[in-house]
Formats: sequence, structure tokens, C-alpha cells
Amino acid sequence: MMSDLKAYMAENRRVPMTDLVNHLHADPDAIRGMLDIYVRKGRVRRLQSDLGDCGGCAKCDAFQLEIYEWLA
Repeated sequence: MMSDLKAYMAENRRVPMTDLVNHLHADPDAIRGMLDIYVRKGRVRRLQSDLGDCGGCAKCDAFQLEIYEWLA
């Protein structure tokens, strides 16, 4: 699954968590664990949401705000 994650990230560069969940058919916490490995290696970074402080209205899908970028 790590190689599939790597290939998908390399192809798409910036990917929200929802896309990773749908592509890998895996739990977000499991995907975060795999992403953490790539973050420690300097190949992935988590991006800040462009929406700033949303105020907590709960209308947005939280996974859409969680975006990762492939750096390698």
C-alpha cells in the first residue's frame, strides 16, 4: 500500500485526505501513519488550509481541509 500511496502522491502532487481515502480504500488514521513516514523522510508535507480559521460551523468535510503535498 505504501508504493500505491507514493505513486498516487507523485502523480497528483497535492492531494486532500478524501482523495487518499477513496483511492486507497483505507482508514484515514492508517493513511496518516503512512504519510508520517514520508513526512519524516522529507518527501511529503501537510499544507495549511487556504480557508484560514473556519469558525467551526461543521459544514465542510474536515478531510477536504487536510491536504498533503508530494515533495520528492
